[in-house]
Amino acid sequence: MRAVQVNRFGGPEVLELVDLPDPSPAGELEVMQVHAAGINFADTHATENSYLSEQTLPFVPGSEVIGTLADGRRVCGFAASGGYAELALVHPASCWEVPSQISDAVALSLMVQGLTAWHLLATSARLTPGESVVVHAAAGGVGSIAIQLARHWQAGRVIAAASTQEKRDWACTAGADVAIDSTASNLADLMREANEGKRIDIVLDMVGGPTTEASLAVLAAFGRLVFYGQASREQTTPIVPAALMHRSRSVIGFWLMDAMREPETMIRRPLAELVQLILDGHVTPLPGMAYPLAEAAKAHEDLLGRRTTGKVILVMH
Repeated sequence: MRAVQVNRFGGPEVLELVDLPDPSPAGELEVMQVHAAGINFADTHATENSYLSEQTLPFVPGSEVIGTLADGRRVCGFAASGGYAELALVHPASCWEVPSQISDAVALSLMVQGLTAWHLLATSARLTPGESVVVHAAAGGVGSIAIQLARHWQAGRVIAAASTQEKRDWACTAGADVAIDSTASNLADLMREANEGKRIDIVLDMVGGPTTEASLAVLAAFGRLVFYGQASREQTTPIVPAALMHRSRSVIGFWLMDAMREPETMIRRPLAELVQLILDGHVTPLPGMAYPLAEAAKAHEDLLGRRTTGKVILVMH
């Protein structure tokens, strides 16, 4: 089978298209004929070996796949082996059968991005109706769904932050009340202005560095900053716990892997809700970008360069 393998750590240049032996069923694991695989920021960290879980060389990246099983069912799920490949091992019990109305790209957008957006607001931030929400990286896979969930769950003012006018325009179309320039030097001021001068109840941050510092500075009393990534690769000034007592602010970390410990309540139920929201028209994932398997390095380059929107996927054929 064709696959993209990492044989040395580094940037996008270490992603190599290779031929590998086909995997064989093992125990409860079955072979999936992969139609498409999702690409996530976590994958770019994995190639550098800078992610939360340490990588062992060589490896095939990719954690989410959609395709067909031996019985012909079209399913989407997390890969037990690397997803950047024409064949991958999956556990059927961890997959969900995809309705015909849902495309490969939309199905993949729910696995990491959709579940993350759901948990950021419902589990970590515990959004209540009327609260203000800032969504950084608003035109990304997580941000684009988080905006729509916040609106559906009756948030107060939903503020999107994105790097280009095109992305900001889309965020407003998706349901944000206002969109601001995430690259501005006065980001904290812009966030408060966008909230009509008031402080912010919830900030969803996957950027890190100065973005995190600005976000923490504008939190309201009992405000929550949920940190779930460091796309900027910039370090944040260490937070002094005692300083959080002022305005009773909270900084919360989220990693989707921890939700895997409770698959029924934290994976299957939220996924079922997200699928229904899509079928009912309440959530429409932002159209993403598809790359052929051979262009995995280009996909990573564009993702890191913030040239992508929505869910980024690799297609096998």
